[in-house]
Amino acid sequence: MNLFCKRFFYVWVLIMGFSLFENTALAQNIPKPVEGSWVVRDFKFNSGETLSELTLNYTTIGNPSGEPVLVLHGTTGSGIGMANPNFGGELFGPGQPLDANKYFIILPDAIGTGKSSKPSDGLRAKFPNYNYDDMVTAQYRLVKEHLGIKHLRLAIGNSMGGMQVWMWAQKYPDMMDIAVPMASLPTEMNSRNWMLRRLIVDSIRNDPEWLQGNYTKQPRSWQFASVFYATATNGGSQAIAKAAPTRAKADDILDTRLKAAFAGDANDHLYQWASSGDYNPSAGLERITATLLAINSADDERNPPENGVLEREIKRVKNGKMLLIPASELTAGHGTTAQAKFWKKELAELLQTVPKGN
Repeated sequence: MNLFCKRFFYVWVLIMGFSLFENTALAQNIPKPVEGSWVVRDFKFNSGETLSELTLNYTTIGNPSGEPVLVLHGTTGSGIGMANPNFGGELFGPGQPLDANKYFIILPDAIGTGKSSKPSDGLRAKFPNYNYDDMVTAQYRLVKEHLGIKHLRLAIGNSMGGMQVWMWAQKYPDMMDIAVPMASLPTEMNSRNWMLRRLIVDSIRNDPEWLQGNYTKQPRSWQFASVFYATATNGGSQAIAKAAPTRAKADDILDTRLKAAFAGDANDHLYQWASSGDYNPSAGLERITATLLAINSADDERNPPENGVLEREIKRVKNGKMLLIPASELTAGHGTTAQAKFWKKELAELLQTVPKGN
């Protein structure tokens, strides 16, 4: 691959939540992350199912006496993945907007992801069905009950994490000063975004190798469906056109993705994508009291701005405004907001101007 193709592939890896590799490249300019876990007894899910022990894994960066900041990751990702060079490397270092010498950064692994409880731990397809509301409830309990934090300076999240910030801001309106949902919309999961998510789920379930979740090797459809989804809903039209101006170069990029090491587990991914099915925070937007900045990109394939959804719904948020990052050869579609360089200036301004709560 040429240099641009390599860069494009690296951005795609960032978009995929670092699920493709066992080891995540961390930013070098941030304090050493500290990992922890907490076990919740008899956690009841919205499905009515109960897990006797729900493990919630998390990573923190900075001194616990600093101003608390909650950072939420995307689908198939993990908390520590947000400490990567393009995100944490632009935010958590000395003098940066979320300088870990000043802020206490909390990076939880959502239910079903990272080192938190998930199907591949042993229950496989007998793992309780969970949704985003379960994830948010668990995150809140981790922050409030385990870490003892009464108030957050900021809750920020990308993609799935962005959708969960919309939920946090209305479910716990007094919990934060600032909410920054990114690469997301405050409406029902629908349209192409849901259609393609369901195709990942159906591809795994309909694969003869899945064996009702009791496979002995990873179903081959899992990687193919995941690459298909990422190609269809990430990358940005201009960036893809530049990276693959010929069929040969397009094949080169696609072959690289299909041959790449693919860490993780099919059941875990199936549950993660399915968990977004009933996402719909639209009814509670008027309950949001935090200063909210919704950040999307103009070339976001999953949340197309031309539909006018965010522009319409943000008017229902009392202290809400939106930032739409212009599309270019340098943006990456849905993955644009995973690169903090595009919006860290606006975040810094919010942190400087929004009054602090208790």
